[in-house]
Amino acid sequence: MTEDQKRMYDKHIEHGDDMTYENEGNRDMSPMVRISLKEYDKLKERGKYITDRDMIACIDKIEELVRALRKHIVRTDFE
Repeated sequence: MTEDQKRMYDKHIEHGDDMTYENEGNRDMSPMVRISLKEYDKLKERGKYITDRDMIACIDKIEELVRALRKHIVRTDFE
């Protein structure tokens, strides 16, 4: 029996597509976690703020640069 006869698919890509859906029918939906509403609200509230140190450092640097640029702004009315 040759390799071509062993294959059930005309193209190798078709076999790859089928393999990606192989476990769809028996997927375990249990990796969910239960938390109290109080904890959920606390996490949701925390999501409104920036807590990443690198991001805060970037924002501080932008603020510093903006302050330096404001020194060079001259506001006049052009009429």
